Amino acid sequence: MDEGRPLLDVQAGHRQKLCGSNYPLSIAFIVVNEFCERFSYYGMRAVLTLYFISFFHWDENLSTAVYHAFSALCYFTPVIGAIMADSWLGKYKTIIYLSIVYVVGHLIKSVGAIPSLGNQVVHVVLSMVGLFLIALGTGGIKPCVSAFGGDQFEEEHTSERSKFFSVFYLSINAGSLISTFVTPVLRGDVKCFGEDCYALAFGVPAALMVLALVVFIAGSGLYRKMPPQGNVLIEVCKCIGFAIKNRLKNRSHHIPKRDHWLDWASEKYSKQLIGEVKMVTRVLFLFIPLPMFWALFDQQGSRWTLQATKMNADFGIYVLQPDQMQFLNPLLILVFIPIFDLGLYPLISMCKFNFTPIKKMATGMILAGMAFGLAAIVEVKINETDMPQLVPKESLIQVLNLAKNPVQVTIQDQDLFQQPVEAFQDPAEYSNLILNGEQQNLRFILQHQGLSLTFNYTVKEKSVYSLIVFEGEGSLSSRLITDLKAKPENGLAAVRFINGLSQDANLTIDSKQFVAVQKNYGVSEYLLLERDKYSNGKCITEMGEFTLDLGLLDFGASYTVVVTNVSGDAVKTWKSEDIKANSVHMAWQLPQYLLISAGEVMFSITGLAFSYSQSPASMKSVLQAGWLLTVAVGNTFVLVVAQAAPMAQWAEFVLFTVLLFAVCILFSIMGYFYVSVDPEDLREKEEKTETPSRGNMISLVTQKTKL
Repeated sequence: MDEGRPLLDVQAGHRQKLCGSNYPLSIAFIVVNEFCERFSYYGMRAVLTLYFISFFHWDENLSTAVYHAFSALCYFTPVIGAIMADSWLGKYKTIIYLSIVYVVGHLIKSVGAIPSLGNQVVHVVLSMVGLFLIALGTGGIKPCVSAFGGDQFEEEHTSERSKFFSVFYLSINAGSLISTFVTPVLRGDVKCFGEDCYALAFGVPAALMVLALVVFIAGSGLYRKMPPQGNVLIEVCKCIGFAIKNRLKNRSHHIPKRDHWLDWASEKYSKQLIGEVKMVTRVLFLFIPLPMFWALFDQQGSRWTLQATKMNADFGIYVLQPDQMQFLNPLLILVFIPIFDLGLYPLISMCKFNFTPIKKMATGMILAGMAFGLAAIVEVKINETDMPQLVPKESLIQVLNLAKNPVQVTIQDQDLFQQPVEAFQDPAEYSNLILNGEQQNLRFILQHQGLSLTFNYTVKEKSVYSLIVFEGEGSLSSRLITDLKAKPENGLAAVRFINGLSQDANLTIDSKQFVAVQKNYGVSEYLLLERDKYSNGKCITEMGEFTLDLGLLDFGASYTVVVTNVSGDAVKTWKSEDIKANSVHMAWQLPQYLLISAGEVMFSITGLAFSYSQSPASMKSVLQAGWLLTVAVGNTFVLVVAQAAPMAQWAEFVLFTVLLFAVCILFSIMGYFYVSVDPEDLREKEEKTETPSRGNMISLVTQKTKL
């Protein structure tokens, strides 16, 4: 053992090993690189949807569409990376060059999140350019890094190579787990430029990607670098294209038919290649229904995150950020894999049930569909605290009686407020105003202590109002003010102030929020605040400085706070909750995360293992490309639904549930007629049944299957 490096062993010439084992030292650099890269990617993606909504002020459908367009691009670009590596640069140079592109994309994305840098157009352009480069980088290196790690092992060290892939998969989930928990904290708990710190939330993943590149380059002298050997995917596409073209050219009834449509490529391509392509196309045919699973699965970062913003995130000892819930998926994956492999699957086998890979994948689809069914139920419960959707010629109104005695309110042509409104009575809910047009001038009659007063106000459709009634200068007066139409976004609380004092008031809510309110029932604009208890505010008037205690401003609620009078060293206030706080707890998302994570273990891991077992060794990369493309197509479907068919969120969840169940039935039927084969056995049979060729055409006899 080298004295200068006590943990290393020099074997196989200059190749160094870990601890005298058969594991090359170079894999340590590759595993660390993958951890940092996955931290970078998943950390950035975790906050992406909220970034579009909060920073760009896009609506939920556009934010969802762009999020899934980016995700789809990340799974289309692996084809580019595979072609670059196999046909041109080799895996090592491809990883280096595309990692540089990756880093540049992260840096541009981080700079685009600095609010003071240009206007919104600049921010959008920088962000979109950054996301495109990130998609090119992460997708391009995706098919290269794991294969490059496998290249580091000698052919006789197959068991070590297998364990390496397990560690490699662990590093992916570890990076994802940590980043999806940490990055939302950087976004929400750290404030910069007076708001959520998206620049930091994107900057830390950028730094991790720089570290990933540095670590990978640091191991350069230790790597076993294979030269490019030609891209199998291109050859497969050429073979299929030639077979189709040749078949279309030879449609005459006089030309003998061939057993398989790919046999029409035999004039140009070898028997072995055609046989292997046949095996692959059988599996790729089974891939056709699979994108629907990914359409549901990847909505954890979009629709499910948006759902979490409308829920109560207080877990007692910790308040969870809505985009932090995504960390449950990698955590549950790490828990479920050993439970399923060591417990569930052996138990099912002991019960003599033939739980085939097709059945496992179909079960995974069912679990994902059930997860979205639960998400729909949760969404319905969430909507119970939402403001009602207004239609034309309709508005909402409530009465805030700030006088000392009850007031009877009558509105022209409206049958509302049958009972007098008590002093400082918190309205249970808004009442509907039905108008005769886009706007209407209405007469309000207030009866108070035997007196009747009339006020006229213009009311517009699709608006929400509060009629404040107060005593001023010895008589009753009123004012119609406009309220929020919907809950504050991202679980924030909205609050406005009415100053019932006879002096102007300057209010300090916390060290950063200030508001000035005019005397004699002046009304402030709404402030958006983080959910918290605000008990150390200040109210400054001509009489002095007083303590202001607002109490708890809860998730998603809207409040009207009335400063009534001064008592001692504090001001007295009355608080009305105009929009109810988020009452459904975020813990109710846990069952849907449990189901979809269990579905991923059954569907994804089983699907990859099954498809690999059904293809020859030379075609593994083709199936990998096909598998990644199913993810891309699934994300593309989500963005189409989000843009082309906007609907209530619970209805969209139900739609995806029904579609996945329908696709599951189709996949089960396809799987029932699929006959599993061993690629090696199939190749041996084809070699035995080979018939003499006529000219340059090779006639093939293929194994017939039910599919």
